[in-house]
Amino acid sequence: MTSISLRALGTSAVLATVDRAALPAARRLLLCGLRAFDLACSRFRDDSELVALNRAGGAPTPVGALLWDALLVALRAAAATDGIVDPTVGRTLRLAGYDRTFRRVRLRDGGRVEPAFEPAGHWRAIELDEERREVRVPAGVELDLGATAKALAADSIAAAAADLTGCGVLVALGGDVAVAGRPAAGGWPIRLADDHAAPLETPGPTVAISAGGLATSSTVVRRWRSAAGEQHHLIDPRTGRPVESPWRTATVAAGSCVDANTASTAALVLGHAAPAWLEERRLPARLVDRDGAVVCLGGWPPEPALAA
Repeated sequence: MTSISLRALGTSAVLATVDRAALPAARRLLLCGLRAFDLACSRFRDDSELVALNRAGGAPTPVGALLWDALLVALRAAAATDGIVDPTVGRTLRLAGYDRTFRRVRLRDGGRVEPAFEPAGHWRAIELDEERREVRVPAGVELDLGATAKALAADSIAAAAADLTGCGVLVALGGDVAVAGRPAAGGWPIRLADDHAAPLETPGPTVAISAGGLATSSTVVRRWRSAAGEQHHLIDPRTGRPVESPWRTATVAAGSCVDANTASTAALVLGHAAPAWLEERRLPARLVDRDGAVVCLGGWPPEPALAA
């Protein structure tokens, strides 16, 4: 097994292959795939399709195949969670101060940013014309696909790389991990942490997956200052405010990275209702509360006992 890492989509990207010889071809596919997703789905580049769609002012807008698929996935996630994971939080995030790449947000003098909080909940109003492949987003509504597009990229690139190379592939984009093809012996080991960019020596449990995906969502890392206090990127679409959850981190395993990310995001928004919601869907999950206590659900392996 061999791997590479790089920066992409505003986060860290890791590619691993079971066969060392497969890595160069998989890397080329990764780079092409990441660029395609960035051009289609980024909220922070003026030449992206998503930015053009958000600026259309309610007019029907033709979109490419990749953005179309990403929108279908985002709307399915919204329907599956009754709007808890909502792609129409784009304006809410922008008004809260997340209006540029996170690196630039952190460099800004946040004390001068006066956030505004607007509920979202407009996902049912998005109109899709499949025949023309046109999308109409109501005027004043802005989309953000951060909760699903990165996970979709991980799923898509892992599957394509496995098909191309004929060997097992892992793609990790931040906290979103997808695997495809024949896995490494014993599965793919994944170390868990609040911050996916933490050094490898940072303490944390390791789990292994052989198929599907695993996603970790957290309120700990993407935080910034504002005139109204500290903000973070996980928005409760019902209130338009950053989530106030008893959980600081949620990790979920599922049949795809998209499903895992949808569930981990929903768990943080749902708060105290998350364990029952996850158990009902039989999703293996690990929740970490604000004090660091861990709750394992749905067959997630129990935490090892600490030495006395």
